[in-house]
Amino acid sequence: MKKTPLYEKHVELKGKVIDFGGWTLPVEYSGIIPEHEAVRNKAGLFDVSHMGEITVKGEDAEKYLQMIVTNDISVLNDNQIAYTPMCYTDGGVVDDLLVYKYSSTDYLLVVNASNTQKDFEWLLSQSFGNVEIKNVSDEYAQLALQGPEAQTILQKLSEVDLNLIEFYHFLGDVNVGEFKTIVSRTGYTGEDGFELYFKADHGPQMWDLILETGKEYGLVPAGLGARDTLRFEAALPLYGQEIDKDITPLEAGLGFFVKLNKDDFIGKEALAKQKAEGLKRKVIGFEMVDRGIPRSHYEVFAEGRKIGYVTTGSFSPTLKKNIGLALIEAEYAKEGTEIEISVRNKNLKAKVIKKPFYTKKYKKS
Repeated sequence: MKKTPLYEKHVELKGKVIDFGGWTLPVEYSGIIPEHEAVRNKAGLFDVSHMGEITVKGEDAEKYLQMIVTNDISVLNDNQIAYTPMCYTDGGVVDDLLVYKYSSTDYLLVVNASNTQKDFEWLLSQSFGNVEIKNVSDEYAQLALQGPEAQTILQKLSEVDLNLIEFYHFLGDVNVGEFKTIVSRTGYTGEDGFELYFKADHGPQMWDLILETGKEYGLVPAGLGARDTLRFEAALPLYGQEIDKDITPLEAGLGFFVKLNKDDFIGKEALAKQKAEGLKRKVIGFEMVDRGIPRSHYEVFAEGRKIGYVTTGSFSPTLKKNIGLALIEAEYAKEGTEIEISVRNKNLKAKVIKKPFYTKKYKKS
């Protein structure tokens, strides 16, 4: 299994390490719920160095990315970021990613760890014109500093006024301590915070520096378990669960990031057709009425028949209730609809509710 540059730090902190898509990563340190609550109320630091980084450069970089992704890259300003799905011709999702724009000839794509090689090969196979595509994942370590105290902590380590970095914007050459860092106001927790990219061999020193600086503000190291419950409460999709090659962005509720009014892009025809004909399936939010915790792949029933399956389910540490996301037949997707979740071969009552389950006010531009 692969190890991030911070592996020894996780062992040192007695983190419970697991195999996560071929990477050895900590699922928790002090416990998923206390780490989750620390991020909601103070701050948490995550090692996300397993994520993939791919550069796209050249005279035709913008034109190429416009064809590759569903969102509209042409409207980005320099130092702005776009979240976007990247689709196959049939509308299924190759991956969801972040596009960082340095200029119209220079972009950085941040992709899901388990999809990095697949994405890289897909990007190469679809290339045209004057573009140079490189997988630079091994060059970077990445940390996510998330929570209401994140800016206060990071500001102590940087002379750049972090108020200048608006939501979904970044600066590419910031000194954090003595380390040159890409600092972006992004995250996967539903909280304000930052994602930091820097040279891989600086990982251990940066980890120690941020944890030590943040100690007085309640900063804790946080693992993948809390990262999942945090993103889930904010109804942020996870590749392989809410979206994948068989689930389109429209079915997943990501229509805002599919710009059917822009010029052609891969998957446009299939997605336009799906929208015109009406969705047959939708990813919905639900809460349990009966006692029981829903889990991924549990079957969903209504009116005595199977109508779909749970994509993500858990106890919500913030809301103190059992909730889930499920891909179900669209006719049952209306808020308030009663459904049943098959938990250990017993059908338990649940009802469709609005998502996201938790909404935080991010720092807006």
